[in-house]
Amino acid sequence: MNLNLENKIAIITGGSDGIGKETARIMSEEGAKVSIFARNLENLEKTKSELESLTSKKIDIYSVDVRDQKSIKTAVDQVINKNKKIDILVNNAGTSSAHPIMDITDEIMSDDIGTKLYGAIYMIQAVVPSMKKNGNGSIVNITTPGGKASGAKTVPTSVSRAAGISLTKATANELSEFNIRVNTVCVGLFKSGQHRKRYEEIIKTDKNLTIDEFYNDLGKNVPLGNRVGEAEEAASLITYLSSSQASYISGTAINVDGGASPVV
Repeated sequence: MNLNLENKIAIITGGSDGIGKETARIMSEEGAKVSIFARNLENLEKTKSELESLTSKKIDIYSVDVRDQKSIKTAVDQVINKNKKIDILVNNAGTSSAHPIMDITDEIMSDDIGTKLYGAIYMIQAVVPSMKKNGNGSIVNITTPGGKASGAKTVPTSVSRAAGISLTKATANELSEFNIRVNTVCVGLFKSGQHRKRYEEIIKTDKNLTIDEFYNDLGKNVPLGNRVGEAEEAASLITYLSSSQASYISGTAINVDGGASPVV
């Protein structure tokens, strides 16, 4: 299947690791010109080197905190000045933050909402003028099934992800007249940097635990294969939704979680 991403200009936030990094790889291989936004410049430079080696395509990197609207505008303007347009935005910035309700503080709440919700809003506001000028565009917000069916002790992530799903539908309806599509991919358990960090903490006291054993235990309740997903499995869908092959898909939320969500 030809995804027709040749010379499409894509921005991926949270693109230095996990699903964002894998999305950058696949989009680049499909012909898109990819810019990655993330906070840590060292991680960005490492990812740039790895992806360029794998794909033989140039990857642009920008050190951006998506909670900072001014920082976003500066970086997006640089992408537009270099490439003349933006065709694709993937809002992937953010990690899981789940606590009992009585443990929630202003800092925990504001950091999560600031990154996942305000960050997505700021990014959308920054790229939409270019997409309107193009006469088309695709925005994919990364959320989770927990935004549809929240479990116990999952605040603030479940709250911010529910807001992200609602943001997707609202902006899809609003931007449809400009042929700008907006969808959300609700990701379940995937191998990622945050899980590696959990593993590294565990082996400080359980030195015999292997990374495979860790992931096997983590994925034991996933219906499809009793396993944790590979980043590529989410990235492939994100790339498809960003392409012209998905030209009639907008305002939808798709679970990629091995069937673990209790809701569709």
